[in-house]
Amino acid sequence: MILTDEASFRQDSTIHATWSRVGHPPEVPVTGERKSVKILGAVELQRRRFLYQRDQVFNAQAYLDFLQRQIAPRYRRQGAILVQDNASYHKDKDVWAWFRQNRTWLEVKPLPPYSPQFNPTERLWQHTRKNGTHNRSFLTVDELARTLTRVFRNMQSKPETISAYLQPFL
Repeated sequence: MILTDEASFRQDSTIHATWSRVGHPPEVPVTGERKSVKILGAVELQRRRFLYQRDQVFNAQAYLDFLQRQIAPRYRRQGAILVQDNASYHKDKDVWAWFRQNRTWLEVKPLPPYSPQFNPTERLWQHTRKNGTHNRSFLTVDELARTLTRVFRNMQSKPETISAYLQPFL
């Protein structure tokens, strides 16, 4: 079972609770930039495999590209169940045409509306923010992208780092 989701990570700082000495609150610089990095992601529960792809926008074409580059090559032979939320572009006619063309190996299931708590990919976004972006400011979008890549590659190379997040869904 593969669950997909998308997330934007902002260049400007996201403040989160942290420790500091009494009387010395932490300072996180603010750039004033409102740029972000958009990531399409998927998690395969049984293997604890995390897949991702950066894109400029979230739309039907970006989602199709993600499915064709990340999902199809890995699962076409063995088959898969793909669970997705109800983003408008997931319901696009071109996306569903692609699903129909690939129905011999891919079964698509929707999550209930407004139910991110049922998608373990959401927990991986929280992990990414906690371990990569919270309480940090990035001078450039490239710096943010490098940090995201570091966190994502760590999740891919060391699946045990995300096992606890996925355990409730197994």
